[in-house]
Amino acid sequence: MTVVSAEGFAHREINEAIRKTQGTCVVEGCCGQRFIAAGMSGRDITIQGIPGNALGAYLNGGTLTVQGNAQDAVGDTMNAGTIVVHGNIGDAAGYAMRGGKIYVRGNAGYRAGIHMKAYEEKVPLMVIGGRAGSFLGEYQAGGVIIVLNLETPQEKCVGFYPCTGMHGGKMFLRSSCRDVAFPEQVTARPASEDDMRELRSYLLEYCRLFTLDPADVLAAPFTVVTPDSKNPYMQMYVPN
Repeated sequence: MTVVSAEGFAHREINEAIRKTQGTCVVEGCCGQRFIAAGMSGRDITIQGIPGNALGAYLNGGTLTVQGNAQDAVGDTMNAGTIVVHGNIGDAAGYAMRGGKIYVRGNAGYRAGIHMKAYEEKVPLMVIGGRAGSFLGEYQAGGVIIVLNLETPQEKCVGFYPCTGMHGGKMFLRSSCRDVAFPEQVTARPASEDDMRELRSYLLEYCRLFTLDPADVLAAPFTVVTPDSKNPYMQMYVPN
């Protein structure tokens, strides 16, 4: 294991030091530096402290583990790999991600999963253990978003305007969602037995990472949200 000190250094110096390591790397003293591990692959990196915006942007493989919170745009446009955050994340997590997995133990800010997409065998996955802010899954075109709301089930699991412009992918919400207003172009329905089997396959790794019992996590009503249209705004550009 190699230790890299982030204290007093900008992201370029930190990333250069990470690239020189082999095997497992621990970054100590991280305090708001952006772009940590951007574009990297094949690394196993643990970050102590709070990384800044765009952690793991364009990540192409490997594992990033954050022991605390992370700021905005975690996994921006990531292509592969895994990001594990033991705290909360800021806004726009997984922006345009096209592969890989993001596992968050706590809450997510606004616009998580915005422009998430999928291509052939690449199906990105984001699991949020707490609540998600407004505009969850905005313009989602593929992949899977799961919100578990494990700590405050008495409160809404998502903020305002979830699934706005959603035209692909799937969302699982650990709630009956009677208090959630969805847009007209999506269908929100109770999870079926097949849905729950699919959901379990996504959650096994999450539960292992955060030492949770899958049976307890799944012992709640779930709502599945899917789009009704692949192009919800086509009528805005096609003459009658």
